[in-house]
Amino acid sequence: MKISVLSDLHFGYAYNSELENDCFDNAEEGIEKSLDSDLIILGGDIFDIRAPKTQTWGKALKILSRPLLKENPNIKLVETDKQLKEISQRSLNHIPVIAIAGNHERLIKGEVNTVEALENAGLVIHLHLNTMVFEKDGVKVAIHGMSSVPERYAKEVLDKWNPKPIEGYVNILLMHQSIDPYVYSPLEPPSLTLSNLPKGFDIIINGHLHGHNIEKLDRTILMMPGSTVITQLEKNEAATDKVIGRITIDNEIQTEFMPLENTRKFYYEELTVDQTTLTLREQIERQLTQILYSSEHNKKPIIRMKLKGRDTNILDQDLRNAENKFSDKAVLILVKELESQELTEKRELLKNLREQKLSIEELGLIILKKNLEEFDMEKEFDYDTMFHLLSEDQTESALNILLGEQTTLQTFR
Repeated sequence: MKISVLSDLHFGYAYNSELENDCFDNAEEGIEKSLDSDLIILGGDIFDIRAPKTQTWGKALKILSRPLLKENPNIKLVETDKQLKEISQRSLNHIPVIAIAGNHERLIKGEVNTVEALENAGLVIHLHLNTMVFEKDGVKVAIHGMSSVPERYAKEVLDKWNPKPIEGYVNILLMHQSIDPYVYSPLEPPSLTLSNLPKGFDIIINGHLHGHNIEKLDRTILMMPGSTVITQLEKNEAATDKVIGRITIDNEIQTEFMPLENTRKFYYEELTVDQTTLTLREQIERQLTQILYSSEHNKKPIIRMKLKGRDTNILDQDLRNAENKFSDKAVLILVKELESQELTEKRELLKNLREQKLSIEELGLIILKKNLEEFDMEKEFDYDTMFHLLSEDQTESALNILLGEQTTLQTFR
């Protein structure tokens, strides 16, 4: 049995921009490469937003209808605890597409999300706390699926559902969550860790993370197929290709990634602007030229360049000139990471203080004095006494002195 795994298609990403077709082109290639499979699994975030535009729906439906055009009489649904819609039962004669909803598709309870809408159209079978068992040539595969839930509830929901591997079957658990240490965003800490994942599954497939990886957890294979389209424009996305997953089950289980060949190339560069004989514009153009001629590109590549330097030597006009010159060769994103003279001086001060190996109290006193000098306040009161007030948690007394409501310290003692 062959199973293709795609995740985070993000239909509708970069709408009305030069990149708007990338999500559809990449997903179409991934689906086409999956048409020799017996099953297709979609690991969530099929759409980029909860209420896609009509144009997005039109392109998505065309792509996701492709598996329905191919007969697949050899694979059979053996059992399921999900109440299948009549139209879903008809789709089982073709290549079944099993899908979960991602965090981009979550809606409040009672509303129909985009994955449920796809199920109503007969294009996918949506799993949330459900199990489906398929068989082909004596090989039985149980797919257990949990759609995305808020991270703080993920462990609670998973524990309550408590999916159990079925003995004698190949068991696949499908999820779309952060799993520590694989965390999508630190703003939403995970409640799931590698150690508290359910035991006994042959494969755990997890969407949500946009980089692909395969890891072995005792006897369980953790497969993260990543996204099929570049969305985050971060350094880690430039280091890896976009792929789809492939699971082959015969006498043994084999997992691999198949690269998408027609994706847009993404480069992440950092350029420290220095005072050389070259102007800023010349430095940018030299680095961009090196990238563009390093290899051939079937689409204009995305180049995100982070410019580091002082705010006095990075001019917006230089950036605009570079963008205009290369607009027909690349999708160029220039980002300034400025360092002011003030910030440089503070960094040097801290560095010097650290090298002097001063105590915490001494460091604090020096920093307080430096800050007061910047505001021309060091002569207005005894900063040494002020520091000791703050260190002793007498903040109200210190504040009264700063506001001029008290000019001596005796009444505070």
